[in-house]
Amino acid sequence: MMEKQVKKSVSLAAWMAQVRGPFLILAVLLVAIGLAFAYQIPGPAEIEFNLWHALLLVTGVVSAHISVNLFNEYSDHKTRIDAHTKRTPFSGGSGMMQQGLTTPRQVLAVAVTTLLLAFSIGVYFTFASHWFIMVLTLIGGVTIISYTEGLARIQLGELFAGLALGSLVVIGTYVAMTATPGMPLSGILPLKVILVSIPPGILTALLLLINEFPDMEADRAGGRRHLVIVLGRKKAAYLYAFGMFLTFGTILILPLVGLASAWIYLALIPMPLGIRSSITAIRHGDDMHKMVPALGTNVITVLGTDLLLAVGIIIPQGF
Repeated sequence: MMEKQVKKSVSLAAWMAQVRGPFLILAVLLVAIGLAFAYQIPGPAEIEFNLWHALLLVTGVVSAHISVNLFNEYSDHKTRIDAHTKRTPFSGGSGMMQQGLTTPRQVLAVAVTTLLLAFSIGVYFTFASHWFIMVLTLIGGVTIISYTEGLARIQLGELFAGLALGSLVVIGTYVAMTATPGMPLSGILPLKVILVSIPPGILTALLLLINEFPDMEADRAGGRRHLVIVLGRKKAAYLYAFGMFLTFGTILILPLVGLASAWIYLALIPMPLGIRSSITAIRHGDDMHKMVPALGTNVITVLGTDLLLAVGIIIPQGF
């Protein structure tokens, strides 16, 4: 009995590591930003906030995130990239298949299952809310399936990650919560929702970009050609710093042009951490011992900024 419990515990821990459990918080926070907008700006249809739909959206986006993580792990195992990476808490794969705790067949099966679950939820909202959800669902699905074997080989992985697991999650959540099937496309999405979705999208792309630094050599040997490989670590570090500048610059400007409440400035609190990560990447991008703390600081910057964006949006403007 005790042996079965231990095996079950090991299996659960292995799968949490395999799907990169802690990183799934990102998906929840992105949905939270869209939900905050839906709560504050009900949309032209003035639909009452639907908790069931909110939970369904969280399930769909988390499933999509799990799927892309597992497809990536499966590909890295198949191409032997994981056999040559130096793992950190933030990069290099989980190592679960290499340790024999999960099998490639299991990983692929769960990747496909979670993809189908996410797609099914997208189909539901296509009929329950608006056809535009299907456009976003298809973009997300194509990104999940083609990221590792396609997009990461033609320098588009970071861009599509920022879209599919960043800006489009915020936009899609808002549309799913506030639109009705008969609404015209021009009336379903306020400009402020589009603009506020830009910083989370950039941050997701930057999360992927800086996490590619330790794996550059292994990824190149495995046939990838992402931005860190093409640009080199130094130029990629400057690109990362520029992305941080755009992220917090956008947040700073939005209230000044009347497209967000001043409460959104709460999302500037993690900015010093983003600056620290940028400086470390520029100065020490080739020193993985010094880069690992910067990877951790970057994760806090991304998650903290997304969380505080949601908080800043949901606080009443006259509060």
